[in-house]
Amino acid sequence: MSKEKPLILVTNDDGITAPGIRTLIEVMKELGDVIVVAPDSPQSAMGHAITITDTLYCDEVKINKKYTHKEYSCSGTPADCVKIATQEILHRKPDLCVSGINHGSNSSINVIYSGTMSAAVEAGIEGIPAIGFSLLDYSLSADFEPTKKFVKAITRKVLKNGLPKGVVLNVNLPKLKEREIKGIKICRQAKAYWVEEFDKRTSPQGRDYYWLTGKFVNEDSGQDTDEWALENGYVSVVPVQFDLTAHHYIKDLKDWGLND
Repeated sequence: MSKEKPLILVTNDDGITAPGIRTLIEVMKELGDVIVVAPDSPQSAMGHAITITDTLYCDEVKINKKYTHKEYSCSGTPADCVKIATQEILHRKPDLCVSGINHGSNSSINVIYSGTMSAAVEAGIEGIPAIGFSLLDYSLSADFEPTKKFVKAITRKVLKNGLPKGVVLNVNLPKLKEREIKGIKICRQAKAYWVEEFDKRTSPQGRDYYWLTGKFVNEDSGQDTDEWALENGYVSVVPVQFDLTAHHYIKDLKDWGLND
């Protein structure tokens, strides 16, 4: 790998052969030296799970013979992929980690469940600037081509400016043609949630089982949110921190007298 180019770790949660990560690899190869470490199967909604009670396999693979960069297929989660990449595979700390491009949005509360974002957050924990990219299209035939321009622009800015310690970017792209996307909006996370239901069924053997379904509810009318940006044709960029402390509530909690 050439010393003058940034080293970019590419991963995802949809699996190493998913169209989204193949698009992301194409874009990243224009910006630096690429190495891919991604799950060998879909790991959507895994959150920040890591493998601690099972063996973890990581094998070098060749998905596209025209490329010369190295790719590794990992039996673990997205967070596992980042851990094993930085601790066992890479010869040096990467300059950037990018995760995605996910099939489906990871805006608002979805960031908590997201395997895509867990990889970015894991990189951030390890002191690596990181971005998670997601496309608001859940179909297997999703067109990732319109995302390239915006993915490249945002990545270039992060490579140039870096990110503060403890902060990663959650980027969501609308399901639109490139010419229809109005631009990029820096946003806050919308205060939305899922109203979940379980579809109860019975197997031929007489055993009950469940399918999780639900409806996404956004009651946040703010025009500075990621949901507003996506609904209005913009790419949303939310700076995410993994310090989950509710700093604004510490004083009130101390007033309870628990410290006495």
